[in-house]
Amino acid sequence: MDKKNKERIVFLLFRLATLIAIVAILTVLLYIFTNGLKVISLKFIISFPKNSFTEGGILPAILGSISLVALASLLAIPIGIGGGIFLSEYSKENLFTEVVKLAIDTLSGIPSIIFGLFGFALFSKIFGFKISLLSGSLTLAILMLPIISSTTIESLKMVPKDFRDASFALGATKWQTTSAVVLKTALPNIITGVLLSIGRAVGETAPIMFTGATFYTRELPNSLFKPVMALPYTIYALLTEGTFPKDQVPIAFGSAIVLIFLVFTISLPGIIIRDRFRRGKKW
Repeated sequence: MDKKNKERIVFLLFRLATLIAIVAILTVLLYIFTNGLKVISLKFIISFPKNSFTEGGILPAILGSISLVALASLLAIPIGIGGGIFLSEYSKENLFTEVVKLAIDTLSGIPSIIFGLFGFALFSKIFGFKISLLSGSLTLAILMLPIISSTTIESLKMVPKDFRDASFALGATKWQTTSAVVLKTALPNIITGVLLSIGRAVGETAPIMFTGATFYTRELPNSLFKPVMALPYTIYALLTEGTFPKDQVPIAFGSAIVLIFLVFTISLPGIIIRDRFRRGKKW
């Protein structure tokens, strides 16, 4: 077989893989929207659940999810990016830093249920925060940290060494080079990592089901030390523990639609900022 035919076969396989992925995603979305659109309305979004969650809306779950992820992001983003910058730009290459980087990469792939058990043992039991917004947010922050740190490290590595040398040649200090040249160049990829970590945190059920989420409450998030409703846990509970499936399953699919829009809404500003930086690249 000649080179051109091999290339055609490879491209055909790539197109086939892309088509399969698109069809799979569209099938999932179509199934969710078909089953959930019947309950979607403004009243569903801004009202409280009632009658054992067979009627009403999901306002506490929406605000609970936003509270959990907002607090987790406040903790994880600066620590994750700062740690990544230190490990990439300031720490010396030795066995210790290699072990730390390996640990970060390993933590990125650990199942989320492990983070949930760790958060339950550390924050809920040892620190005494119990099942609360604070415990859930801290657990989600730990879940987000490895993703943000590893993405930051890899993004900074991709910046050409010539950029650093040129900055030093002009008399810039290490910090000036890192902040004004290296970090600015790597920012689009770092934002991508942050978006991935936020998207994962919003959709995770396991880390919060032991630490911060409750199935039913008529209170909005008003204290760090109280449990909150959250969309992923609401969907899970309605589908697995609901005693009125005829009424509760459509509410679960409606909650899934709202969760998808919530992830998209949170990610959209970051996507716009990332694309603007990428369009401004001169290399």
